[in-house]
Amino acid sequence: MNRVCFSLLFVGIAVASSSPAPNRVAADVVPVPQTIVPKRMDDVTPRNVVFILSDDHRYDAMSFMGHPLAKTPHMDAMAKNGVHLKNAFVTTSLCSPSRASILTGLYTFRHRVIDNQRAVPDGTVFFPQYLQKAGYKTGFIGKWHMGSANDDPRPGFDYWFSFKGQGQYYPPGPNYTINENGKRVPQDGYITTVLTDKAVNFIKDNADADQPFFLYLSHKAVHGPFTPEPKYKSSLADLPFTLPPSSVLLTDNLRNRPRWLLDQRNSWHGMDFPLHTGSPVEAFYKSYCEALRSVDDSIGSVMQQLKDLGIHDETLVIYMGDNGYMFGEHGLIDKRVAYETSSRVPMLMQCPEILPAGTVVDEVVANIDIAPTVMQAMGLEKPSYMDGQSFLPLALGQEIPWRDYFLYVYYWEQNYPQTPTHFSLRGDRYKYTTYYGLWDTDELFDIQADPMEQNNLIYDPEYADVKQQMQTRLYDMMDDLGGMEIPLNPPRGRQQNKRLRKRDGVKSADFPEAMVVDEPLRKELK
Repeated sequence: MNRVCFSLLFVGIAVASSSPAPNRVAADVVPVPQTIVPKRMDDVTPRNVVFILSDDHRYDAMSFMGHPLAKTPHMDAMAKNGVHLKNAFVTTSLCSPSRASILTGLYTFRHRVIDNQRAVPDGTVFFPQYLQKAGYKTGFIGKWHMGSANDDPRPGFDYWFSFKGQGQYYPPGPNYTINENGKRVPQDGYITTVLTDKAVNFIKDNADADQPFFLYLSHKAVHGPFTPEPKYKSSLADLPFTLPPSSVLLTDNLRNRPRWLLDQRNSWHGMDFPLHTGSPVEAFYKSYCEALRSVDDSIGSVMQQLKDLGIHDETLVIYMGDNGYMFGEHGLIDKRVAYETSSRVPMLMQCPEILPAGTVVDEVVANIDIAPTVMQAMGLEKPSYMDGQSFLPLALGQEIPWRDYFLYVYYWEQNYPQTPTHFSLRGDRYKYTTYYGLWDTDELFDIQADPMEQNNLIYDPEYADVKQQMQTRLYDMMDDLGGMEIPLNPPRGRQQNKRLRKRDGVKSADFPEAMVVDEPLRKELK
C-alpha cells in the first residue's frame, strides 16, 4: 500500500507565556476521557510508523556525534538521511516514568507512574488505543517494564511480544518464557536479536494491509548489566578512555554544590561505588557501548526490511532512548537527575518521502511529544488532554509556536534514597533546579556558558533576578499542568543504601560554602 500524500494542517500549540502574568489564574487541566474517540485530520494520508526505543542510551553515544567509543553506522545513516533532533529530553529520567510519558503524552505527575516498581494505574489510556480504534494495525515488541508482576498484553496492541520487568539478555534457564499474544514461548537467544526478528516479521505481515501499521519496538538494551553479543564482547577493550572533567573529586564545597550530589558519589549510583561493585567506570562504559552495537544493527535490519518491501521512503521511523546515562559526570553513574547527561536522549527520525535529509532540529522536544507526533503522521488529531505536541512540523522546517521552557520532575524512591525529589526548569540559556524536602542548595546554571553544569550561580547577586524569575516560572508551570501535588507510593523493592567505608563512607559532604557563616546573624534575644 503506497502512501505518498502528506500535507500538514497546522494545529494550534499551547506554549508557556514568556513571562508570568500578574494575578494569574491556573489553567484547567483537561481530564483524560473514559472513551477512545479518534478524530481524523483533513488532507492527511496516514502512513506507517515504526518507533524504536532503547534503554539508557545517552544523547551523545553515537559515532556521528564524535563519541570515542560508540560505533553506530545505522544511527549515523538516520541522521544523514533524515532528522537529528539534537535537543531531545525526557520529563523524568527513569525507565517506567519515561515510558509511561511516551505512551500517554502526559507528565509523570499526571500518569502517576513515578517509579519502576508498579504497574500503570487502571484506566490509563495509551495512544496506540486511538490508532487501533481508527482501524490501524498495531504491535508492541519488547520491554514494557511498568510493573513486573506480569507481561500480559496491554490495551492498544493487536500484536504483543513482551516479558516481565527488565527481561533478560539471555534466558536464565530452560523454562524461561516470553508472552506472545497471551501464550508462553521460549526466548531463543540474545534478546536484542530476538526482538528484532519479531519486528521484521511484524512488518512483513502488515506491509500489504489496507490500513497503515504502527510498530513499537522497545529494546531491553542497553540497560545494565551491560551484556554485549559475543561478536562484540571486548571489541572496545583496547580503546583509550578518559573520564569526563566533571568527575574530579571535590575535597571542599567552595563551588556550592548540593551535599546530596557529593555524597552520592560513594553510593550505588556513584562512580566510587558503582552498583555496589569495585569495577571502574571504564569497564561499564565499554560494555555498554558494545551492547549498543546490537541495537544499531537492529535499526539496520528494520530499515533493510522496509526497503525489501518497497515501503522504506514512505514509512516514518523514529528512534530515541528512554533516558540518558552518566558515566562519571558529576561523579555519578546511572540517571534520575536533571543534569543534562541524565535527562537528554538521542532522537532521530527518517521518512525520505517528506523529511529533508540532514535536517537538524534545535528546539527542545521531549518524550511527551512522541504520541502527538505519531498520531499526526497517521492522520489523527492529538487529544486535547495530552501535555505534548507534535514535532513533525519542526522536522519539516515549519516555523510554529513552540515551548520556551522545559519542565523536569523526579520523585524520591526509598529503594534508591540517594537522589532527592526535585523539579527543574530548562530554558534556552538558564536551568534552575530545586531539591525538595531537604536542607541543601538549589542550583542555577548558565547552560550556554557552562554546558557541563559546574558553576552554580544560585548565590551570585548578579543572577538573583534570574533565579527568582526561573523559580516563579517553574511553580507557575507546575500549577498550570497539575503538578503541585507530590504522588506517593508505599515503598517497594530492595534498598540500595550502602556506602564504601574505605572511600570516606562514614563521612558526609561539607555544606555549600554560601550556607556557612562565621558569626551569629542575630543579637541575643532579651
